[in-house]
Amino acid sequence: MTPLRQHAIIRRVKDITLSTTLSIALLNGSVLLQSCGNNQSDSEAATTEQTDSFRQGVRTYITETAPGNFKITDEQQVDPGKAGAIVNYYDGHRDTLSVEAARRLVQNDPSTSQYFNNPATYGSHHSNGLANALLWGGLGYMIGRSTAPRYRDDERRYASGIYANRGLYDRTNSIRESVRSSRVTSSRPSGGRSGFFGGSRSRGFSS
Repeated sequence: MTPLRQHAIIRRVKDITLSTTLSIALLNGSVLLQSCGNNQSDSEAATTEQTDSFRQGVRTYITETAPGNFKITDEQQVDPGKAGAIVNYYDGHRDTLSVEAARRLVQNDPSTSQYFNNPATYGSHHSNGLANALLWGGLGYMIGRSTAPRYRDDERRYASGIYANRGLYDRTNSIRESVRSSRVTSSRPSGGRSGFFGGSRSRGFSS
């Protein structure tokens, strides 16, 4: 075999080897990128958080009729930004609670905090305190009361007793229903990212 032909064969073998090496590297890189993409999707799914907002709001009027005994005396449908509670205490002073202030009170009060941990055991903690009036009035939906069908019987049982009278409870039923059905749940990565890998989804629901 002439030196020229031998050199050409060696060169061709080198080209084939290089081509094969590049193909394997590119294939591995593609697999790695796909794996990273899957891991990123799994990670984002694991850190997705949901937040609720409302298209309708309610302002609840609550009166302390006796020390420690609170009743809802009126409810008005309002813009969500004006929602909250106005509380008239037995000693004559008045307090105004925003939705967030009402939520903190209800979630921290011993008589109502159990509802958010285990709604099925709430019954033994029910009382006529302020936290219960906030939870079982129309404002309760904005605070975080469940709309699941299995808890609707509890709502009728507890809510009707927290209003000043049955007529008021029946009259304000449409307000409660309007607030309940206006809830919108939005989902987004908990890191709050936006753009190509972020964004959010929202949906309205009632149950």
